[in-house]
Formats: sequence, C-alpha cells, structure tokens
Amino acid sequence: MRCEFSDGLKVSYCGPLRINKEDTINVFLDAEEIPPEIQGELLEATLHGSCNEMRKIVREVTSTFGTNLPE
Repeated sequence: MRCEFSDGLKVSYCGPLRINKEDTINVFLDAEEIPPEIQGELLEATLHGSCNEMRKIVREVTSTFGTNLPE
C-alpha cells in the first residue's frame, strides 16, 4: 500500500515499511523489525485501504523509532 499526503509525507508498506518526508527516507523497517502490534495495524490499514489509518500508524512508528535509516 502506498499513501501520499499533501504535506509531502509518503508511506509505503509491502512487507517493509518506508516513511519519506519529501525526498528523504526518514524511517525504513524490514518486516521482521516491525513490532507485532504495529504490523497488525498495518495489515488492517491495508485491508481497509485507509491512508488515514496509515497516517496514525506513521505517528506511532516515528514516536517509537524516531528516524531509522537503512545502512
């Protein structure tokens, strides 16, 4: 699932989770790095096709992980 917001935030979830603000990757988590409770929320948002739910998850992920960049 991919969501783009008017403030430049982009979210992509297809196993790994990628959160971009404009053209910068702010968070990248492989599927095994995503906590089970967040993974459940991601699956629900994907099933509902809800970018609003995805935005809520982004807030939770960034408050938990801060910036997590691929090495």
